[in-house]
Amino acid sequence: MGVTVVAATAERFADLAVILGPKRPDATVCWCLSHRLAAGRNRELLGPARGAYVQSLCGAADGPGVLAYDDGEVVGWAAVAPRAELPFARSRKIPHVDDLPVWSIWCLRVRPGHRRRGHSLPLLEGAVAYARDRGAPAVEGYPVDNAGARVDTTMAYVGTRGLFERAGFTKAADTSSVSGGFPRVLMRRHLAAAGPAQDGG
Repeated sequence: MGVTVVAATAERFADLAVILGPKRPDATVCWCLSHRLAAGRNRELLGPARGAYVQSLCGAADGPGVLAYDDGEVVGWAAVAPRAELPFARSRKIPHVDDLPVWSIWCLRVRPGHRRRGHSLPLLEGAVAYARDRGAPAVEGYPVDNAGARVDTTMAYVGTRGLFERAGFTKAADTSSVSGGFPRVLMRRHLAAAGPAQDGG
């Protein structure tokens, strides 16, 4: 079967929890909310409330992102949503290129034990397709410009410029944001919208 990428729907929340959830149920972990919610709201959500919030997102018409499967086993996650709905809309470090209602891809995660197997590119391409199917005119990412240097695993979720270039993105702007010691760049890919998706995959 190879790698398939589908929407993170309510029916797939258990798989999403495998990627994002804590080992201990009452622990407070990111759940990929740090760049989705305003800082105050993000601080308010603790422990199981964070997972419950993400589960509610999975039940919305436009879910929180996409999941990658390799021969039926969940191996990766990508967060994607309209930039206007995210703290990036007010960011002083990551500029606005223009007034297009772009979507943002800001988190790419592959499970330990499944890394270095070529999952990141189809995962990113699946997130692009998800945004296109929902009418996005363009999609952005904010990866590190690491010039081939090793990126620490804990900071690798932002992706690399090289990965985004392989997925058809081009550099649109510099940013004043830094991750893992590397500068981040704004990468953009313009899309031909395909119209609303027919199902959640």
